[in-house]
Amino acid sequence: MVKPLMLAPPLVFAALAGMFIWGMSRQDPSQLPTAFAGKPAPEVQLSALGTLPEFSSADLKDGKVKLVNFWASWCAPCRVEHPNLESLAGQGVQILGVNYKDNPDKALAFLDSLGNPFARAGQDPEGQMALNWGVYGVPETFVVDGDGKVLMRYAGPLTDDVISQKIQPLLGQSE
Repeated sequence: MVKPLMLAPPLVFAALAGMFIWGMSRQDPSQLPTAFAGKPAPEVQLSALGTLPEFSSADLKDGKVKLVNFWASWCAPCRVEHPNLESLAGQGVQILGVNYKDNPDKALAFLDSLGNPFARAGQDPEGQMALNWGVYGVPETFVVDGDGKVLMRYAGPLTDDVISQKIQPLLGQSE
């Protein structure tokens, strides 16, 4: 004879597993909106990354739409998106780089090897700026308008499709 309480643990486990699977399939993380959309970008809090020119919150309010890209040398998807960042920079798009929880020597070697698409860059060694910006992981890119307001966020590597469909339409917006 099966006692009703003996069925409780497997039923609870099955319910939790079902909710987990449903939650994981609900939405692509790259499609999650930022709480900052339409609002001023959070403060920039960076340390120097070698001799690269640093950026501050004032650089977000220069009248031009720009990208703020969170990246790391240990991040494989960052290597995948890097040629696309180089291409955007070559087209005159201002990209501000935030090196996330990385060894500065390895970060600089990454840029020396693959090229430096960043007009300005800094280091976020403890991940505090990333936390303040609501970053889920690297790579992650924010489009910021000329007044320093966040237009959108994209989690994941910038692919040709993402750039043409989501980023390029916003790059023409100068405030």
